[in-house]
Amino acid sequence: MNQGAKSIMIGVAGILAGAAGAVLATGAASGAGEKVGTTDRAAIEKIVREYILANPEILPEAMRNLERKEASAKVKAQGDKVEQPFGSAWEGAADGDVTLVEFYDYNCGYCRQALPDVDRLLAEDKKLKVVYRELPILSAESEAAARAALAVAKLGNHPKFHRAIYAAGRVTPETISAAIKATGLDEKQVQKLAQSQEVTDEIRSNLTMQQSLGMSGTPSWVVGNQLINGAVGYDELKAAIAEARAKAS
Repeated sequence: MNQGAKSIMIGVAGILAGAAGAVLATGAASGAGEKVGTTDRAAIEKIVREYILANPEILPEAMRNLERKEASAKVKAQGDKVEQPFGSAWEGAADGDVTLVEFYDYNCGYCRQALPDVDRLLAEDKKLKVVYRELPILSAESEAAARAALAVAKLGNHPKFHRAIYAAGRVTPETISAAIKATGLDEKQVQKLAQSQEVTDEIRSNLTMQQSLGMSGTPSWVVGNQLINGAVGYDELKAAIAEARAKAS
């Protein structure tokens, strides 16, 4: 049995146990708890199993809900540090009521494609804050670009660098240099700061967060207690922001 099949079997077992547990809890709450025994649990699990077998289309939805709950618990465990920007690596409302965090790699084509979605969200939602987190996982050039971006962020002009390097296309030493120059900052100062321990620590912290949160790649997003993997597009991001806002109010 491959890993994917094992995951599905474990998930189904969890769904069965959870459904049976919910029924038993309902019985206990209604005063019937003292009458529920091992035999009753087995009978309930049999009913739930038969229902799932007769209606297998509910399994994908149940698995998605299970995955969302697990991801939400992981996001909560991180506390506020996910939403804390490094220097000027953020845009939008400084005191926004919802924060959208993007983990990205400058060599990721899907991340580049997501930029117009983020810009549209920022233009339309004046209460939204977007925090950018460097996740250089694709190449050595990715790390060089991330280091330069963090140095620029420390010096106060991250948004301009962010757009300039995406606009330049594939990341190279030349496009990194051009993006730094577009910010108006001194390139030697930026490159020196890019090699600092503070920048190294930030990249390591982001990579640790990626592993702790179970991100599958870039781009990945955190909004409220939701984790979203992939270039999901404007509509899904907007819906996630609305959900986070509704839960916070």
